[in-house]
Amino acid sequence: MGWPRALWETDLVSEVTVAILTRPLRYTIISSEVSTGGLLLNAPDDLIPAGPLQADEPVSLFPVVEVTVYSYECDAFGHLNQAAFLQVFERARWEMLALGPGPDLFDRNKVWPAVRRATVDYLLPVFPGDVLKVDAEVVKVGGTSLELRQRAVRAKDDQVVAQLHIVFVTVDKAGRPSPMPAEIAAVFGSRASRAAETVRFGVSDGVLAAELRGDGPALLLIHGFPLDHTMWAHQIATLKGWRRIAPDLRGCGESESPSGGYSMAAYADDLVSLLDRLKLEKAVVAGLSMGGYVAFEMLRRHAERVHGLILVDTRAEADAAEARAARETLIGVARSEGPGGVAERMLPRLLGRTTQRTQPHLVSQVREMAGRWSVAGMAGALGAMRDRPDSTPLLPRLDVPTLVIVGEEDELTPPALSRAMTSAIPSAAMTTIAAAGHLSPLEAPSAVSRVMAEFLEAVPRP
Repeated sequence: MGWPRALWETDLVSEVTVAILTRPLRYTIISSEVSTGGLLLNAPDDLIPAGPLQADEPVSLFPVVEVTVYSYECDAFGHLNQAAFLQVFERARWEMLALGPGPDLFDRNKVWPAVRRATVDYLLPVFPGDVLKVDAEVVKVGGTSLELRQRAVRAKDDQVVAQLHIVFVTVDKAGRPSPMPAEIAAVFGSRASRAAETVRFGVSDGVLAAELRGDGPALLLIHGFPLDHTMWAHQIATLKGWRRIAPDLRGCGESESPSGGYSMAAYADDLVSLLDRLKLEKAVVAGLSMGGYVAFEMLRRHAERVHGLILVDTRAEADAAEARAARETLIGVARSEGPGGVAERMLPRLLGRTTQRTQPHLVSQVREMAGRWSVAGMAGALGAMRDRPDSTPLLPRLDVPTLVIVGEEDELTPPALSRAMTSAIPSAAMTTIAAAGHLSPLEAPSAVSRVMAEFLEAVPRP
């Protein structure tokens, strides 16, 4: 017998359309049948004003996902109503499960999450084409129930447009309440002890930004090129027990863009300034691609601050003549066409062939991250990579726990290169991520997070 309806589905007996009001309203929906998830809207006197929401309220352990609003989801007034928001939040939950424990989480545990109660805070109008960033926060995990809060933020102006408070009951195939399986309780029961926050810190020629999450020893996550700190969204959300620190390097994301001063040394010094700002003596340093080059520079200049090392889809060698010439060409593209032109030339080799076929939405995510670079920042980063020193002499001298991660389909830093690098580092370990290319934390986030978590568990606490 198949499970009833789709995962986390919220069927409405009838859809209620309301005009946009001058103040936000909260709509409460109550389940009429726990076993089927059928929903009924409360009587009008159950409509109550909703308090204002702030964009810096706590977000979830689960990765933030983006969903696009389509015209068929909108009502006669041309915008999303509260019933349609239920479907948007459901779509986001599907995506979060796919990026996390897998969409078959409930099916493989032989239970189903039936909606018991759902409350939509309807705050601002949303129209076709709007892109919403949706997060999910675990409120409570009970013996047979799961309580979540989701929030939708409009990407173009960072305005909170809606929030959902929803309670599920786990039921068996016959629709009877069933105890929460251990795997599901573990997935939803692990909550960050500290909410996400963004810090800004001064360096010699500007102000840079970093996202922080959780408590514990420091884990510094250095993004690659042409990405920003959001490439680590899944790792930021799930690597509990560590103080996850994900900066935007100078010239990209939320960090300022000085006109000059771009070098591996400058990037490394910037990150040590961040550790100083946070009063952290040491950190496990993880870097993807260009982030790996910065990690090597930190080892050259500030080895006493590095407690462990995770090298993801990167290399130790300096650029050969052909690669240096290619960087120079891309600097010209950045100045003539902007960051988008650089991204278009790089995209075919950044993502693995499997990812391009099965996760086409990641192409747009990479474009969006590249679009958050300034021209000065992008040209500066390309020049810094072109001129970086050879780090292979460092490898035999590394005396910190080291993990090397590489995508099976990585064309830019292929597995053979990673194997040679691993062999040169005393006591290093290597993991190959199946069906992933050069951006494995983005392409296979669950697999990379799991490998990193296992490594971090074995790293001695400073």
